[in-house]
Parts: sequence; C-alpha cells; structure tokens
Amino acid sequence: MATKIGIVGMGLIGGSLGLALKQRTNHTVIGIDCDSAVIDAVLSSGAADKTGVQHLNQADLVIIALSPDATVDFLNENAANLRPGTIVTDVCGVKRQIMKHCVPLCWERGLHFVGGHPMAGRERSGFANADACLFEGAYYIFTPPKGTPEHVVNLLKQVAMQIGCTGVTVTTPEHHDKMIAFTSQLPHVLAGAYVKSPNCPEHSGFSAGSYRDVSRVATVDETLWSQLFLLNKDNLCFEIDNLISNLKQYRDAVDAGNTQLIAEILSDGRGRKENFG
Repeated sequence: MATKIGIVGMGLIGGSLGLALKQRTNHTVIGIDCDSAVIDAVLSSGAADKTGVQHLNQADLVIIALSPDATVDFLNENAANLRPGTIVTDVCGVKRQIMKHCVPLCWERGLHFVGGHPMAGRERSGFANADACLFEGAYYIFTPPKGTPEHVVNLLKQVAMQIGCTGVTVTTPEHHDKMIAFTSQLPHVLAGAYVKSPNCPEHSGFSAGSYRDVSRVATVDETLWSQLFLLNKDNLCFEIDNLISNLKQYRDAVDAGNTQLIAEILSDGRGRKENFG
C-alpha cells in the first residue's frame, strides 16, 4: 500500500532515503529542508514529489533526519501540525535522550514516536553525497516505546526493507546506546586519535588498506559527533577506558620485548574477530 512519507532534512541520510523510496517504491515523498538550493536539487533529482513543511499534515509517516538537538526542536515547533495517528521517527545515532524528549511530546499530540537509526552512512555529508543505494545490505534499528501498536512497528520494518536494508533490529534505547558506543562511536574516536600521529603527514607511499580502514571515519562532522558523544558519554567513556587498558597491554608487552606475550595478545584478538565477525 502506498504511503505518504515526509522527510525532514534532506542531507546525506534524508536525501538517500528520498532517493531510495522514489526509486524502489510507489510511496509519495514530501521533502523538507531549510536550504533552498538543497530543495532545488531534491526536486531536480526526483528525491521528493513535493516540498514544504505545510504538506506534512498529509503524511502517514514523518522521518526526521536531523541532528539530535534539531530533531527535538523541530518536533516542539511542528508536532501540533501533524495529524493524530501519524508515525514519527528519527535517524539519530543516540536514542535515550531522543526518546526522553520526543515520546511524551508525541504522546500528547496523539502521534506515535519510534526511535530509529539506519546503520549506514558515508564520510561526507550533504545531499550532494546522497545515494539511493546507501542502505543496501544495512541494518535498521528501531526502539519503540512500550505500548507501541504492532502496525506502527510493522510499517517501519516494511519501509526499512523496501529501501534495501538486509534486516531490522528492534531493541531498547538503553541497549542501542550501549552497543553503538562500541560499534560506531569508539571507531570514530580511534580514527581521530590515530591520524594525530606525527607520521601521518608522510603516510603517502607507505600506506595501503590498513591505513585506509583505520583512518576512514576520521573525516567526521565535528559538530554532529560532539553532540552524539556527549549524549552517550557514559557508554562511550566505558569503551574508551577499555580500549586504553587493552592498548596498554600491547604497549607493555612490546616494551618488555616479550615475544610470547605479544603472540598471546595477538592470538586472543584474532580469535575474538574470528568468533564474533
């Protein structure tokens, strides 16, 4: 069944959602962005059928593809203009704080809010980098609050699979934030710390896949990721402390020239990767 879907924020994620929905489904897409140049690009590329916040009262589903702070601000300003029964979701990389603010606000207006997080992205942001294939093979995470009607979660799962996702994970905001600190936020910390080596400027001619793999996400949007780090600081600090402890094991074994201990540490890491993927 065709659905009217509003997308607020036509950057990398929002723009890719629009492109994927228009290329893969018969849903109607309403694109919202504060940048008129982006709106022109959205319309010319076919990422939306219509634009303008005034059309959101027609939407069955509204996806807010903004930063955490902007997501809350948008809902505060526009929730009253959405039809009761409308499903609202976000794409933020943290869920506890988003749910804390957005669930009560939507509940008051007769809206269904479900936290969302597509596990897809690129190092570069903006609609210019949007891609209809961005979600192919990815997982989409949803964190529905208790009491969410089954049809709401089913629609979100359906849309996720329609844009190319390989699967959907349904969990709690608490478990989402704990796991994302490890799988997403810590790698960004690691990449940023890694490229601060004094040898980084001379890597050309000496680097290959290992350098590219470790450094790839260092090209981060510092404004967005500062928000994400601070909104999940308890889980992220735990992961950073654990990483520091593990790095010290490597450092001490190397400094001591202990070949057997180095081999044991490396073997343990290899075994964990082989067992857990």
